[in-house]
Amino acid sequence: MSTGPGADSAPAPAPTTMFSSLKIRNYRLFATGQVVSNTGTWMQRIAQDWLVLTLTGSASAVGITIALQFLPMLLFGLYGGVLADRLPKRPLLLATQVAMGLTGLALAVLTLSGHVQVWHVYLTAFLLGLVTVVDNPARQSFVAEMVGPEQLGNAVSLNSANFQSARLVGPAVAGVLITAVGSGYAFLLNGLSFLAPVAGLLLMRSSELHKLQRAPRSKGQLREGLKYVAGRPELIWPIVLVGFIGTFGFNFPIWLSAFVDDVYHSGASTYGLLNTLMAAGSLAGALLAARRGTSRLRVLVGAAVLFGGLEIVTAFVPQFWIFAVLMVPIGMFGLTVNVTANSSIQMATEPAMRGRVMSLFMMVFVGGTPLGAPLVGWITDTYGPRIGFAAGGTVALVAAIGVGVMLARVGGLRLKIDLRRGRRHVEFVPKASDELATAA
Repeated sequence: MSTGPGADSAPAPAPTTMFSSLKIRNYRLFATGQVVSNTGTWMQRIAQDWLVLTLTGSASAVGITIALQFLPMLLFGLYGGVLADRLPKRPLLLATQVAMGLTGLALAVLTLSGHVQVWHVYLTAFLLGLVTVVDNPARQSFVAEMVGPEQLGNAVSLNSANFQSARLVGPAVAGVLITAVGSGYAFLLNGLSFLAPVAGLLLMRSSELHKLQRAPRSKGQLREGLKYVAGRPELIWPIVLVGFIGTFGFNFPIWLSAFVDDVYHSGASTYGLLNTLMAAGSLAGALLAARRGTSRLRVLVGAAVLFGGLEIVTAFVPQFWIFAVLMVPIGMFGLTVNVTANSSIQMATEPAMRGRVMSLFMMVFVGGTPLGAPLVGWITDTYGPRIGFAAGGTVALVAAIGVGVMLARVGGLRLKIDLRRGRRHVEFVPKASDELATAA
């Protein structure tokens, strides 16, 4: 792992087990609340995508919905990071969790009353995105306050495992609800699910939180955050990579809904199944990351290469069962990219800058979706789901190779090829002793 300017905030981690951060009471409360609300969130995502497809019959409309949900992150994401660095995170999270629950309940009322129109879905998606602008960096940086620097890497990985565990349950439940009683009840359960994280935050013991330095209110904090990241290759290149992958490689609501509807001529239950299989792979990737305990840039690049390559291959497989099975490794390598980038960036960042750095990370990872989703939706509608899926995978693969080359050059690494039996045939080795070479 890289050291450097953030080294004081990221000492060498103590030995960890896969679930070691769950020994901390505050984090257990946080994780319990999150798994409930995350399950509701995944239910709403599936129900929202399927409702829009039902109302419009267009993959482009699904792409517009996704774009509107993530547009606020693109426009205001960095300001959310400034607020997360300035304000106490626990009260801030209480406010954002309540607001997110209310958006789910509003969509439930519109749908169950029979008055829902596609513009209602667009509006609630945009409002949810506005709340997420503040919620994401606050939630990401609050993890360090709960567990401290020694358990930070493990807790970040378990957060992702938590999210993916909910992704196993949420789509399956949503598929059953949509088929049986319609999308409205999925929205209702999502709104109510936010009671769990609110209760968890209220039950935490303030005395057991790790008090971290908050950034004082001053001018130029946004510019200061950008300058901080720009001067650190161990931060900027992982952010560039996840930006490309998040913008073009993670448009699964568009692709999977189009494959289910146009290629396999199936319904919401099949859409839920594909999301569940991808979640199973993602959960495996998160647990493996938690067990590793450290985050290396070579793991990030390697996982990104495999992720993009698998998307291209999966786009053209002829049988449904092969397509479905390949969702598992796609989920695993996609999650590995996200967790490895997230934890390595947090560990290399000073506490007072963490909110702004993580807001930039989230801005490029999910904020690029308003740019990528409509384009990917148009390609999918015009040329078919297979071409759309392959195009996203190609961008992810090219970006991974390009960033890998740049990290190797900055880190003083060279490609070594050894064809002898029993040796690693292809690997990067140091050309000279360098801090980034250790991280890579």
